[in-house]
Amino acid sequence: MQTNLADFIKDTPEGQEADAILRSCVHCGFCTATCPTYQLLGDELDGPRGRIYLIKQVLEGKAATEKTQMHLDRCLTCRNCESTCPSGVHYGRLVDIGRGIVEKQVKRPLAQQLVRTALKEILPRKSVFNPAMKMGQLVRPLLPEVLKNKVPQARPAGVWPSRSHARKMLLLDGCVQPAMSPNINAATARVLDALEVQLIIAPKAGCCGAIRHHLNDQDGALDDMRRNIDVWWPYVEAGAEAIVMTASGCGVTVKEYGHLLAHDPAYAARAARISELTKDLSEIMPAFEQQLAAKVKVKKRVAYHPPCTLQHGQQIRGKVEGVLRAVGVDVTLCADSHLCCGSAGTYSVLQPELSYQLRDNKLKNLEATQADEIVSANIGCLTHLQSGTDTPVRHWIELIDQSL
Repeated sequence: MQTNLADFIKDTPEGQEADAILRSCVHCGFCTATCPTYQLLGDELDGPRGRIYLIKQVLEGKAATEKTQMHLDRCLTCRNCESTCPSGVHYGRLVDIGRGIVEKQVKRPLAQQLVRTALKEILPRKSVFNPAMKMGQLVRPLLPEVLKNKVPQARPAGVWPSRSHARKMLLLDGCVQPAMSPNINAATARVLDALEVQLIIAPKAGCCGAIRHHLNDQDGALDDMRRNIDVWWPYVEAGAEAIVMTASGCGVTVKEYGHLLAHDPAYAARAARISELTKDLSEIMPAFEQQLAAKVKVKKRVAYHPPCTLQHGQQIRGKVEGVLRAVGVDVTLCADSHLCCGSAGTYSVLQPELSYQLRDNKLKNLEATQADEIVSANIGCLTHLQSGTDTPVRHWIELIDQSL
């Protein structure tokens, strides 16, 4: 794709990155075949190729419009198109750059501004979100359906292991997961404790930055990233083997710290090291399969929903299924397992109609497997899917913890 970027962007790091991405696109359209929003809406501008054209026009100096913003907003950032693209187009980065520029050019209606500001200021702050979630869980039966869908039933976390081990790994606690499903991280700590690995949570680490980044507060997101690097660095210097992610949405973002902070001389080297150390839980566990198989037997049939942030963002496939099968789980993928469930971070709040269509399509395929449970690897997917089914939905590590 030929480009002629406008003066305001062409000599900036973002402009140079966008230019390289645009030039790698060959217009083939393979991406439209696996784009969830294109499949629902049938509009070229609601597929990756069309959005690439819109971003190209803005970068070349054409003024963005509300229509431009609408089509970019509708993108889930699932990155399924990246898995499909034969040319290796880094669409996720391009859409982030494009959205950031459009956000500066197109003023949103007041209602949108208020909702987006509330999301980026409340969700990443545990001191605000945690008590709000607890209150919501207390009055959950009284809530309207739209709110009840966002408030999972309260579940106890259980006991956090107290033993110390020579092998130590950091764990990102996350911002919303500890309030919505505290058992996920506690279960992970218990399973690794049984394998003689100690998980450590750095008390001052917070949101990974994904929420602000995808709401176009990219400067705020970089501040979140710098804070986490500062907090984690003493543990890294002390020999922490890895930074473990139990939410794949966080994992895909932390793995990009090195890229996103590459032009910050004060943080570039440390950010690259943090990204290098970051591992999804499914990357950690295969090394322990034999030990687990000797300790755990789980005789259940489950359907596994691989989150987009795992299978497309991090390009990790097959690892969760392998670990579960090693401990006796009958695990299956549903039809169209590559497609997004519609959660996509804050997407289910900002684009509810499309989000719930995708959820219902996904649940139809998951329930067709006749599995006893549905498991996944990201808090957003878990909560979103559970809101539409009576079949239990939980994190896959909870199966192993329960058996232990």
